Amino acid sequence: MDYIQFGRTELKVSQLCLGTMSMGSSSWKAWVLDEPDSIPILRRALDLGINFFDMADWYSIGRNEEVVGQNLLRMSAREQLVLATKVYYPMSDDPHDRGLSRSHIATSIDRSLARMGTDYVDLYVIHAFDAETPVEETMEALHDTVRSGKVRYLGASTMYAWQFAKMNHVAAMNGWTPFVNMQCQYNLLYREEEREMFPYCRDQGIVVTTFSPLARGFLARDTGTARTSHDLYQEFYGDGIDCEIARRVREVAVRRGASRAQVAMAWVGGSPNHNVPIVGAAKPAHLDVAVAALGLRLDAAERAFLEAPYRPRDEINDQQLMRRPRALHPD
Repeated sequence: MDYIQFGRTELKVSQLCLGTMSMGSSSWKAWVLDEPDSIPILRRALDLGINFFDMADWYSIGRNEEVVGQNLLRMSAREQLVLATKVYYPMSDDPHDRGLSRSHIATSIDRSLARMGTDYVDLYVIHAFDAETPVEETMEALHDTVRSGKVRYLGASTMYAWQFAKMNHVAAMNGWTPFVNMQCQYNLLYREEEREMFPYCRDQGIVVTTFSPLARGFLARDTGTARTSHDLYQEFYGDGIDCEIARRVREVAVRRGASRAQVAMAWVGGSPNHNVPIVGAAKPAHLDVAVAALGLRLDAAERAFLEAPYRPRDEINDQQLMRRPRALHPD
């Protein structure tokens, strides 16, 4: 495993980040792994050289941070780990226990640190844009988490480029800590961030981490899984164009003697839009596939063949998805 500089920060991260939404408590979502089944995946990740782990307080309503954070700290020294977690989504029925207000951020970082069993997180990510809280309030509150030593760097996820630019502008105008990371969806079926988000991040020296390299598994399977059968993102995939791209992934995989998952991940990892892919795993073997994809280099002709059917599509917004799932491009 090679390690790369995380943008302009001092962090050195593995070429892959392990996304851990699938670890925590099966009582939250049926497809989530409980602690005994999560530990072998975390151990295998460390054995493969992965040092970058992505969590969120909302995953399993806190249990994710306990299972992932505490077990990683039992297996590895804190300074060898790059731990990320997120804040925004509701943690209870209390209307104040959500969003990006000053009080919720201050409370949430303390709770996250206590659950993980660490004094600081390397990367604190806002899970979405909060239209109900002034940007100034959010950015100052996030700056305070860095100034207190509880957070080293700030990141953001799943918003429009103008929202992200606005938040960084407010930070710059007030001398507050800016975001160094954007986490967004990116795969052969969803490339809308190439239009504005990637160029903005390149211009500003912001590192991009990308999730769902397999398009929620659509590019790597013929049938659904326990997770995808309950996954609202499935509403966005499945028309004729998506199926044709998936067919081309399968064709390249056969020609290369690789799995479809490896080809789809190799396309993301080898993109000229430089990014750190976030990969999920339901079993240790899934990590071996992801690491093997790092060594698969698609040539220009193969990339062009995979990309050719794509067409611009509506942007996927997590907040809209949570409220009202809908198909983006019906047949």
